[in-house]
Amino acid sequence: MPAEITDSELKSFIDYLSVERGLAPSTVTAYATDIRQFGEFLGRDGRALLGVRHNDVREFVRQLFSHRVDGRSVARKLSALRQLYRFLLLDKKLEHDPTLNIESPRQWKVLPKALARDEMEVILAAPMQRANLPAAARNTKDSAALAARDHAMLEVFYAGALRVSEIVNAKLEDLKLEAGYMLVRGKGDKERVVPLGKAAQDALADYLAQARPVLAEGKRSGSTIGGKGNSPLLFIARGGRILTRQRVWQMVQAAAAVCGRPVSPHMLRHSCATHMVENGADLRTVQTILGHADISTTQVYTHVALDRLRTVYQKHHPRARAR
Repeated sequence: MPAEITDSELKSFIDYLSVERGLAPSTVTAYATDIRQFGEFLGRDGRALLGVRHNDVREFVRQLFSHRVDGRSVARKLSALRQLYRFLLLDKKLEHDPTLNIESPRQWKVLPKALARDEMEVILAAPMQRANLPAAARNTKDSAALAARDHAMLEVFYAGALRVSEIVNAKLEDLKLEAGYMLVRGKGDKERVVPLGKAAQDALADYLAQARPVLAEGKRSGSTIGGKGNSPLLFIARGGRILTRQRVWQMVQAAAAVCGRPVSPHMLRHSCATHMVENGADLRTVQTILGHADISTTQVYTHVALDRLRTVYQKHHPRARAR
């Protein structure tokens, strides 16, 4: 039986993905799961990861499709195996790459879902309107602070096309409010500068002056993990605690409740890009703001804009439809 990869070698590979490749923690975790799944697949025939043949990889891909695993997931699993075997080649554990010349499965281009501009305006205004409801009067100070924070977060989401991980990890020092921009650390710890419009700047100024000091002090407990009155993070929970991704999702869904359809934080990012393209922004600018490494990823927004243009045309042009 071929020698198996040791735990220390697998750990070295995981460290390589995290440190040298700069992959996001969620991607590293997914790759590790994919490799374990491939190892289990090989184990049924008494094979090991170091004794893989070209046909083993092909058979694994065929099995995934026979189990109706979607193309995106299959492509990611194949990417995980490519990364592993390239690492092992560099480490001289292998003499050939068993993933060589195996094509990634073709994937349908899924157009990103974007909100209409009037929907976006309603969502952006929702936190401040909710704070003015009678039910919020039970804790006026905290409610007003949370509303100002949520409003500022939504404005930054839409202004800078941020991802959830980028907004929860944004630091005070990253914000250059007077200059009208902020530094964003994205996937692979890559940095980019995103501009902030006047609406976002005003919302942030109000949050920093009125709301953040209240949240930094409110309900602070020395025994609570993450409770820091002097947190370096830009957006914080009560007591200076770290905001979780789940809490941000809940906030966005609450703000979007009036729209009558599910809305995710990523839809705000998509909406920013789509609305910019609709207004004539060039793709290079949109690519820079989004932090895309490849402009082909950004080009999908031209399809979204054209799709919306076609819908409006068919609705309003007198000769767009057959009589």
